[in-house]
Amino acid sequence: MASCKKQVPLNYVTLGGKLENNKEKTLTISDRSNNTIKTITINEDGTFKDTLKVAKADIYVLQTSNTKRAPIYLKNSFDIFLEGDANNFMNSFKFSGKGAENSSFIIAQVLESQKIGNPQLIVNLKKEEFTERINNIEKRFDSILNSYHNLDSAFASNISLQNKQMITSFKQANNSYLLTGKGRPSPKFENYVDYKGGKKSLDAFRGKYVYLDIWATWCGPCIQQIPYLKDLEKEYHNKNIEFVSISTDEARKNGGSWEAAEKKWRNFVKERQLTGTQLWSGKDYSFQQAYQITGIPRFILIDPQGNIVDANAPRPSDPRIKQLFTSLGI
Repeated sequence: MASCKKQVPLNYVTLGGKLENNKEKTLTISDRSNNTIKTITINEDGTFKDTLKVAKADIYVLQTSNTKRAPIYLKNSFDIFLEGDANNFMNSFKFSGKGAENSSFIIAQVLESQKIGNPQLIVNLKKEEFTERINNIEKRFDSILNSYHNLDSAFASNISLQNKQMITSFKQANNSYLLTGKGRPSPKFENYVDYKGGKKSLDAFRGKYVYLDIWATWCGPCIQQIPYLKDLEKEYHNKNIEFVSISTDEARKNGGSWEAAEKKWRNFVKERQLTGTQLWSGKDYSFQQAYQITGIPRFILIDPQGNIVDANAPRPSDPRIKQLFTSLGI
């Protein structure tokens, strides 16, 4: 006679292994919030073994000290064995056992990420060079993911999504740089209403540095910067720089009336005795869109030739703005 009993999945993780050249006495496992969930004793010969329960399948941090840390993917029912050299902590790790391939993949992905180097240097590449570089990065990351066939399904799907988001972020950043990167010709605005009369375009300020303040009368943080901007304009009044404020007040916040939006802007400029050049963009959103402005206040510095110095310049209240002016000889 024979009997069968359905095997119940274990509700804990078994973790063991051996670290060569180890001098530490304990190994800790922490979650993403840096909360320690398990401390495991390491024997004198570098071996260790224990069990622990995790709240959910996720990436955790395994470490023997603050300088020796590595990611590990844990899920209850996993039985993982780790071998490595404490002097080459993460790079030497080899995982085996049930669920081990998830952690092996993470290490491979981390090491590949380190090869990317400074992301900004990639973002700043010209279009053809950028496309070639980013396609190569995408192929390498996809190749790593596709080479591991036994990954936890939810984990694999999440990683695939993250890889796509990384590539998309690179592309968006490169597009933004090509439009508004340092040294690029600034997008222009034309025929914005001037508080003092007539209309002004960006080209009217050629030959001088232009410090632009994109703001609105309803914006609290914008209003907070006004005293600092006044002081800045006063200090640099006779220097080779123009201080230009562009109000983005619109109909939607003024009962659907563009006339009311302009009137509110004019009254605000008069009551607050705003200095510098005060402009209103009216119905023209093109300048905001070109600079991808999604929040205000936004400060932009343009050089005398109309090229961008900083598309996201320090605020008037930030001491770095004067340091920047000084570095430019203003």
